[in-house]
Amino acid sequence: MNFDLAEEQRILKSAARNFLAKECPKEVVRRIKESEEGYSRDLWGKMAELGWMGVLFPEEYEGFGGSFLDLVLLAEEMGYHVCPSPFLPTVVLGCLPILLAGSEDQKRRFLPAVSRGEKILTMALVEPNTGQEVTLPSVNAVSDGGEYVLNATKLFVPYAHMADCFLCVTRTREGHDAQEGLTIFLVDAKAPGIRLTPLDTLENDKQFEVVLDRVRVPQENILGGVDRGGPVVGDVLTKAAVARAAEMVGGAQAAMEMAMQYAKERVQFDRPIGSFQLVQHHFARMWIDIHGARYLVFKAAWKISRGLPGGIEASMAKDHAGRVCRRVTTLGHQIFAAVSFTMEHDMHFYYRQAMGGDLAFGNSDHHRTVVGRELCLSDSPPPGPLVPLS
Repeated sequence: MNFDLAEEQRILKSAARNFLAKECPKEVVRRIKESEEGYSRDLWGKMAELGWMGVLFPEEYEGFGGSFLDLVLLAEEMGYHVCPSPFLPTVVLGCLPILLAGSEDQKRRFLPAVSRGEKILTMALVEPNTGQEVTLPSVNAVSDGGEYVLNATKLFVPYAHMADCFLCVTRTREGHDAQEGLTIFLVDAKAPGIRLTPLDTLENDKQFEVVLDRVRVPQENILGGVDRGGPVVGDVLTKAAVARAAEMVGGAQAAMEMAMQYAKERVQFDRPIGSFQLVQHHFARMWIDIHGARYLVFKAAWKISRGLPGGIEASMAKDHAGRVCRRVTTLGHQIFAAVSFTMEHDMHFYYRQAMGGDLAFGNSDHHRTVVGRELCLSDSPPPGPLVPLS
């Protein structure tokens, strides 16, 4: 059994860490998070030049044909540096559905532009009163003269204010389960009838309420066919859960390293606090937890990359990463003590990332339910597609 990354993947991971260490230090992170845009256009352009946005795209769409595991490695390094960017909304939530179900015209319209860093995409899915699963929202898209008219309110839409296109998931007919009757529309973000309201979030990231009021969408902007969006949404959100778990693992690694450095320097009772057994046990637990979470994430990403069924592995990874990263960042706060709770300290970046990441794409309780049902402990149907809460 070989658990090592391939040489090309080690180079990709190392290059990403070095690049972000230089281009995205914490003072830059603070400035970006306080800005109205919530990301750096300059940094986004440099990431595009490195090929990150096209990591999953075939060469004919100006990508370099990487695997999903390659994307997960980039996500982990972004989590390590708490890099604020619309990378996951654009590449995973936006482009993966187009790769999976888009027409050739739709692929050529969006994928090369995303690869060059010229377009930002996002998904509008969650509706008011939606829980951890997409239940059965009322029909909010109707056919009218060769177009569809959308009337809906969507919550927690990341980077909606900067997006060029929304992948709006809505219902075009009543169904008997969560996925039946769902349709994905490619909606021009500047179309008449769209209103945005910023939302306050735990992670202090850029998420919005999007109201679509009689927004007209041509039929050629339907992705994958009418009533056929459910399986695409389920597949993409499973992958998004793995990518988000990788971000959290990277953040937990950085939080542990920061706390370890402090434990070596902070002296109490004439010795560094890291020399005390209880503190060493804290770090041993962190290290074991992080390694376990990373291997679960990598296993899920590897199966997805190979085209193998990876739903249960994705849920195991997301559940474990969520619990681990909350625990690691909490212990990190305890090691630093009161100073780390000030807004000037870096630890709160990682704590917020862990808390927000645990809720995104199904929390730990949801994913344990998925695993339990996969183990045939219940005759009830499996949960519906995961919701990108934050």
